[in-house]
Amino acid sequence: MARLLYSLLFYCLTPLILLKLWMRGGKSPEYRRRWGERFGFVPRLSGGQPVWIHAVSFGETMAIIPLVEKLLAEQPEIPVFITSMTPTGSARVLHHFGNRVGHAYCPYDLPCALSRFHRRIKPRCCVIVETELWPNLIHSCAKRDIPVLVTNARLSARSASGYQRFNWLTRPMLQEVTCIAAQNREDGERFIALGLAADRLQVTGSIKFDISAPADVTEEAGKLRAAWGAERPVLIAASTHDDEEAQLLSVYRNLRSRYHTLLLILVPRHPERFPTVYDQSVKSGFHTCRRSVSPLPAADCEVYLGDTMGELMTLYSAADIAFVGGSLIERGGHNPLEPAVLGKPVLMGPYVYNFHQIVATMEQELALQVVAGPEALQQAITELLDHPEQARAMGVRGCNCIAANRGALDQQLALVKQMAGIQ
Repeated sequence: MARLLYSLLFYCLTPLILLKLWMRGGKSPEYRRRWGERFGFVPRLSGGQPVWIHAVSFGETMAIIPLVEKLLAEQPEIPVFITSMTPTGSARVLHHFGNRVGHAYCPYDLPCALSRFHRRIKPRCCVIVETELWPNLIHSCAKRDIPVLVTNARLSARSASGYQRFNWLTRPMLQEVTCIAAQNREDGERFIALGLAADRLQVTGSIKFDISAPADVTEEAGKLRAAWGAERPVLIAASTHDDEEAQLLSVYRNLRSRYHTLLLILVPRHPERFPTVYDQSVKSGFHTCRRSVSPLPAADCEVYLGDTMGELMTLYSAADIAFVGGSLIERGGHNPLEPAVLGKPVLMGPYVYNFHQIVATMEQELALQVVAGPEALQQAITELLDHPEQARAMGVRGCNCIAANRGALDQQLALVKQMAGIQ
């Protein structure tokens, strides 16, 4: 009865969801395309039952790439079908994998859309990345005897509280999940408290620690540094959000009074905000260059806007100090391991609940510093700029921390193969 009421409500809200999708398309046209896929009208597959992997957005897609690559290499005869919910996630799948995997937007959590999707795809198992839990999606798999694995799962106290408010829906949903591979024991216990059977939990660690530095970023980063001046100190603020860039530009202005040649690389999280952030930087009085227009900016560039997709690691590599955004405001922060694997000292604001355990591990190893706000961020940057040997040592500790925590990838791949019935 609970899921029936939920489904009826979802059907009633669908026109508003589509209206919101259309409105978002004003800034990002991709939101107005491929709507049929969101209702289960996906291409029919040939070549056998695929492993269905759902990675909601860009971050989850990046996290799952190493696992998919290993699966494709070890089991080339087993097709893989990846679904996303956002254009950025979709673009990343298409850019990285091309036609090596099937791809579509995930259908909305409507029984009719999911039934249509299952008839066309016929997945052998469903692998959900991190915490994208939908009652009808999981139930549609359970009633077809399709195993559901939630891999690299995380559940912050904040998210758990939200699920708890709808426990009448959450508990039966979790009882239909086959297995949850949690990043840590703390997150796993939250799943159990919400209704997951204890014998369906495995704690494997985070596959994000299995990250490696891309081989091709160092050369391109070197070109950037040569263009704007190899001796200039460079600060990157990446994956930033609305209300965060204004704080960062203010911090940068204060830092420039002491470090006259300091360059800021600014990389907004969402592509539709690139023009807005560019205008904001220009109005703040900074000579701002766009990566999409100036691949190799001039030496008088003050703010370099990373307004392209898929180049964040190159931009991290070109910097001396990295601030990871979504953490000065209540967004929960983004992945600090990406700059750390490149040997960069990492700073984050106080809101890091999306990566609580990873941040705690890095803090314990003195590989990351959490600051209380803009003033503390400015002080931390000043300390690192004044003492470059401390910055380098912090970067080395970050690399060592990642190396010490690798290993979750193989454990989670074994679970995927088990769910898919692969020997």
